[in-house]
Amino acid sequence: MLTTPSSRSPWKRLRAWLAACVAFVLLAPSGALAQQSTDEDWKRSIEQRLERLEEGLTRLLDHLDRTDEEPDAESAREQAAALVEEGQRLADDLSAPSPGAEAPVEAKRLPYGGYMELHFNDHEVSGTSADFHRFVLLFGHDFSDKVRFVGELELEHALVEGGGEQAGELELEQAYLDFQLSPSLSARAGMMLVPIGIINERHEPASFHGVERPFVDTFIVPSTWFSNGFGLTGRFGSGFSFKTFLMSSLDASMFSAGEGLRDGRQKGFEDDFSDPAVVARLEYSGVPGLSLGGTYWTGKTGFGFEPLQIDGNTKILEVDAQYAWRRFQLKGQYATTEFDDAGIINRALQGQTGIQPNLAEEMNGHYLEAAYHLFPRRIRNELALFYRYEDFDTQHKMPAGFLPITEFKRDAHVLGLTFFPLPDVAIKADYNFMGNDSNVVEALDTWNVGIGWWF
Repeated sequence: MLTTPSSRSPWKRLRAWLAACVAFVLLAPSGALAQQSTDEDWKRSIEQRLERLEEGLTRLLDHLDRTDEEPDAESAREQAAALVEEGQRLADDLSAPSPGAEAPVEAKRLPYGGYMELHFNDHEVSGTSADFHRFVLLFGHDFSDKVRFVGELELEHALVEGGGEQAGELELEQAYLDFQLSPSLSARAGMMLVPIGIINERHEPASFHGVERPFVDTFIVPSTWFSNGFGLTGRFGSGFSFKTFLMSSLDASMFSAGEGLRDGRQKGFEDDFSDPAVVARLEYSGVPGLSLGGTYWTGKTGFGFEPLQIDGNTKILEVDAQYAWRRFQLKGQYATTEFDDAGIINRALQGQTGIQPNLAEEMNGHYLEAAYHLFPRRIRNELALFYRYEDFDTQHKMPAGFLPITEFKRDAHVLGLTFFPLPDVAIKADYNFMGNDSNVVEALDTWNVGIGWWF
């Protein structure tokens, strides 16, 4: 128990108590984070919980500094006590052997985690459905202080029946080894998430607003996108980090007019690796509250048409930004694709299947999202109101001799709420106002309710 001299006023005692709380949360867990800096993937949830704790205590102190009245010491004490209790749990979770010291076998960590989502979706035509959308387990093992394993196994839609995707999917999204070459450079090999966009690598339900993932991150950037490969990750300068990999390419024989590149993901089963794709991502987070990123992906995608010799070169360029200031959050992303040989592949697929897929030479999309946390600082829970505008076109530019299907030039206004009863639990509701450029096919609105959690 923390005590202070009785000669101090209640105001000074409260400030001293809160200052000690902030010091505990900032210093105790962050030391463990520094020891385990290479464990960025399986610790994403813990790091975000720590950031929430830091922000909550900082806001509370800032509020007490600026108030003209004697603060409610008991209320502030209760809030800070709850936050410090969570900080103690984080410190326990992040405890690990000292850097450079080989831990005994029985003391080595076996980190684990997971996230889950239950969705209720209402569509104007198909009605309301309830879907346990995802059940994901994350696990790993530290072979030493420089070699570690990270794995992620996902069951989608609750049931896999006869191996068919109609009744769900069981996917190995991550299974790689990470070799620390230096404090700022690592080599990685195995099944990995493609480092592109805001959502693809950080898609846990409590990390984004909206029940479903953004449309741009579904149809233009085919999230969740994972693939076999190898490469390097590292940090440099003040706030810069990078990832560059050789990975299995996309399969253009599975592209479509409406869903773009999405069905072209190979997913690790006997991937064609004869001409691997190259992906490089650069991120900057040197300014508090600001995160900037950009990714370039390029690969030959025409291997599915043998014996025809079609390159099908595909390029994806994506840039994104996030900024948080007090109760406000802003987020934006732009992505564009270029697809060579689209006309040749359209004709080849028509010859093989009898159906002309109407693939585009270029697709693009962007979105801008704003969120505001509604509850005052003294409330322990969080309630965020958000709005997102999206524009996504999988028929942006067509090859010669082909016309765009206007129903696939789409936009969406998404308005919703996210309630956090705890930092790692999110209850969400949103309404999607959908639109397209077609005079024949009407875009149908949807509403969604969901609950997601991670640990």
